Amino acid sequence: MTVRLVLVRHGESRWNAEDRYQGQADSGLTTLGLEQAEVAAAVLADRFGAADLVLASDLPRARDTAGAYERLLRLPVRADARLREVDVGDWTGRTFADVAASHPEQLAEFKRGVDIRRGGGETYAEVRERVWATLTEAATEVGAGTVLAFAHGGPIRVATAAALRVPSPGHTAFAPPVNCSITVLDHGPDGATALVAYNVATAPAGAARTD
Repeated sequence: MTVRLVLVRHGESRWNAEDRYQGQADSGLTTLGLEQAEVAAAVLADRFGAADLVLASDLPRARDTAGAYERLLRLPVRADARLREVDVGDWTGRTFADVAASHPEQLAEFKRGVDIRRGGGETYAEVRERVWATLTEAATEVGAGTVLAFAHGGPIRVATAAALRVPSPGHTAFAPPVNCSITVLDHGPDGATALVAYNVATAPAGAARTD
């Protein structure tokens, strides 16, 4: 039996709107982000109905996005810290322009495909390991049906790369998911995975940056 993994990026946050690195800190959803969450909840309910298991990153922007779906379908949401965004260390809260000006060498390495620890935080290989473990465990727990996971741009990209068996950091080939977009992966009983849909918009556009 196949488990459908539905990955949802959180709604627009304040630091998304301000072009700041966010990582594992949180700035809260904007008014637009809250609206996106409500629209996404209705779309998710219409397309997938009541999920067999609902997970969310424990960071407020993801948990609050999941809350709209939780209220609509009266389903419990399980928080899991392993679905958090990549830790960007001391780049947290800084604008992209500021970091680009102060760390051009590191950003150049990243653009060349080097999996650097941005701001001294995590590598994407580490993020991929924890995120994929969470999703495969959820698939095993459900056995057959639908798992809904509210997460972040980075985790969604690395999960997609893992599903397609693209070596790390191959996720950089995938466009950053937009706010409240849906990515769908099918996970078979033998561990085989397939990408069904990627970065499908559900709500009015916000920021596309992944942090």
